[in-house]
Amino acid sequence: MISRLLTPLVQLFYPHCCEICGTDLPATAELLCFRCIESLPVTNFQRYNDNPVMRLFNGRAKIEHAFSAYYYHQSSELRQLIHLFKYKKREDIAIWMGKQMGIQLQQNNWYKEIDTLVPVPLYPKKERERGYNQATSIGKGIGEVLNLKINTQLIHRQQYTNTQTQKGRSERWQNVADTFIANSPLAGRHLLLIDDVITTGATTEACAQALLRKNAKVSIATLALTWH
Repeated sequence: MISRLLTPLVQLFYPHCCEICGTDLPATAELLCFRCIESLPVTNFQRYNDNPVMRLFNGRAKIEHAFSAYYYHQSSELRQLIHLFKYKKREDIAIWMGKQMGIQLQQNNWYKEIDTLVPVPLYPKKERERGYNQATSIGKGIGEVLNLKINTQLIHRQQYTNTQTQKGRSERWQNVADTFIANSPLAGRHLLLIDDVITTGATTEACAQALLRKNAKVSIATLALTWH
């Protein structure tokens, strides 16, 4: 009873607004209005295995399945959401985006092969500064929808790397080669490697190679694929 009386007051002083356009949201909505959800550039890569993300790794790493939920480009509303969870401590947005990925992954059958979610690790200092690893937060959302557990101990980043933002493909690979190390035999495990944005695939490939060296099967799911 008290809760029902207080809700209008809370909404008056702390309005619940869409994170993209600022429109007032109904109490039942989470982060975005319906129009902004519909405007997000969905890839539908989960519906077919021969997609641009999978082709990134052809001849580079033995990947079972690969998927990005959205296209990322400078004018996309998705860029605003990613900025919030990477630089404004909005972990809730990363978790929510992970849930949307989980819903998309339910449209295929291969997600049922996965036994563990593995986020691409951040360098420990960067994770302490941010307060969380956004890939782990995305994984939390995916895991909640698909009923899969996250393991952050299977792979570690053993050295700091410079930002990849302005680097080309070969420079990115040189920057991350031998950066990751997997800690235990993984034969018989099918791991879903999680990250936020994939551009050239260098970081994801380096991480996947470390897991493959331990005889794991590896699939990849990222929130977005950079698209020009």
